Amino acid sequence: MRKRRSIFRADPNASPDINTTPLIDVMLVMLVMFVITIPAPTHVVDITLPSGGPDIPVADENRVTIDTADVIRWNDEAVDVAELGMLVKRASERAQPAAILLEPDARARYLRVDQAIGAIRRNGAKSVGFPGIHQYRDSI
Repeated sequence: MRKRRSIFRADPNASPDINTTPLIDVMLVMLVMFVITIPAPTHVVDITLPSGGPDIPVADENRVTIDTADVIRWNDEAVDVAELGMLVKRASERAQPAAILLEPDARARYLRVDQAIGAIRRNGAKSVGFPGIHQYRDSI
């Protein structure tokens, strides 16, 4: 009778007989397949805006200010980001687009200023000015 070879080695210190290269190849192929099949991330936030705009008038030159309490004001009237977007849209759709002057306080939170700039850019403002930018000279 022939002696069968065991799949286990008798010497635990011997080098392994298993070739790991095919395992690594299969893992790399699977990783590439997963990367290809993952959908591209989309950062979309669906917001339903009210259809009627606010009753705040749009002038030829509109001043948008942000104070330290994170209150956005359009010509000294408090508005939220959605209303700011609608007002900017109305200002940009005029025959002669109205100028928008963005003047945040030097100590206003960056996040709120960024939201306001995003609302202004998304709604098609053609002319945006930054009066009073000199107040940031000491902040830098």
